[in-house]
Amino acid sequence: MTNSTGNEPKQLLHLVFGGELESPEGLTFRDLEKLDIVGIYPNYATAYTAWKSKAQATVDNAHMRYFIVHMHRLLDPETAA
Repeated sequence: MTNSTGNEPKQLLHLVFGGELESPEGLTFRDLEKLDIVGIYPNYATAYTAWKSKAQATVDNAHMRYFIVHMHRLLDPETAA
């Protein structure tokens, strides 16, 4: 996909973040103030690279989880990517 100028690929923003969960089986964070906002990336591939790096660095902590949020789907729900 290209952007409106037709020159560059369309930005499909992705957010990578993580934190320590109350339970490894759940999705409730222990402390929202300690969330690790890794960054916002222009495509899934770069977001995945950042996610993988953080996930591997915290593999010894079973409560630590990182996520990729498809922000482009939230910003433009009509567009399927």
